[in-house]
Parts: sequence; structure tokens; C-alpha cells
Amino acid sequence: MRHGDEELMQEVADGDMDAFGELVRRHQDAAWRIAYHYVGDRAEAEDLAQEAFLKILDAASSYCPTARFSTYLYRVIANVCIDYHRKKRPDYVADMPPQESPADAPDRQLLTAERDRAIQRALDQLPDRQRMAVVLCYFEDLPLAEIADAMDTTYKAVERLLARARKSLAPHLEGSFGK
Repeated sequence: MRHGDEELMQEVADGDMDAFGELVRRHQDAAWRIAYHYVGDRAEAEDLAQEAFLKILDAASSYCPTARFSTYLYRVIANVCIDYHRKKRPDYVADMPPQESPADAPDRQLLTAERDRAIQRALDQLPDRQRMAVVLCYFEDLPLAEIADAMDTTYKAVERLLARARKSLAPHLEGSFGK
């Protein structure tokens, strides 16, 4: 590794596109996963991740490392996803990436695919900020303080977003999991 992410961003601000390429390589998977879990569509997730990196490139000269770069990236990708969702409510796409190996039994694969579709449909019902909080917490395993930074809110607000999301998700998911 060349430098830390914050140093790379300073190099990007100075016009170093190789530094930008390194940042993209380091963080493109996380950006795509967040976008994917938010919109449920592979191609749209790729476009949203690319848009987030373009916004980061455009803003490189004004970047001020007050937090980790990853937190900055989460904030940008969260805003891009929420803006996208507000502009165009995506249609549900049922091609969640496989969670298990191809060697798993077909009935197990079917149950996993059904579970993934149920989760995505339930997520689609949440308001934008609740949905992003769920994605960052449960899919990216971020600590609540980092989610608060990424969403430009307080720790308590994230707790409330997650509590409301869990309450909203419960009736949608109970029938899917036999609870």
C-alpha cells in the first residue's frame, strides 16, 4: 500500500489520478455493496458507486480529513443512493448475489434466494434514511457512531432510525421466516 486514504485524497487534490485509482481499488467493493443493498440491482449499484467516486474526485480539492476516508465515502454513497431513490423508485430486482456456494443443496439455495427477496422487498418499504441506516448497520457492520458520521446525524438519531426500521420490517419479515 502506498499511503493512508487521507494522504491519497490529498494527492488526488493535487491532481494525482494514480492516487485516485488506488482509492477506488481499495473501496469500490464497499461502495458497490452499500449501493446494491440499497437499490437491489447490480447494474444500478455499479452506476451509483461510480457516481459516488466521481463526486469524491470533483470534491477532492475541498476534502478536509476530519474523519476516516471510509466515513467520508459512506456519507457520499449514502447521499447518492438516497438522491437516486428519491428521483426514481427502483423496480424490485430478484437477482441477489448468491450467499452460498454452488455445491449447496438446491433446496437450500431456493430458501436463501426466497429469504433475500423477502428482505429486499421489506427494505424497499422503508423510508430513505431508515433504509440507509439498516444497510450500513446490518450489511456493512458499521458501528453506530460511524453510521451517524456517514449520515451526518447523531448517534441517538441512528438508534431511533434503526428502532423504527426494525418495527417497520417486523411485519414484512415475520411471515417469511415463520416467526
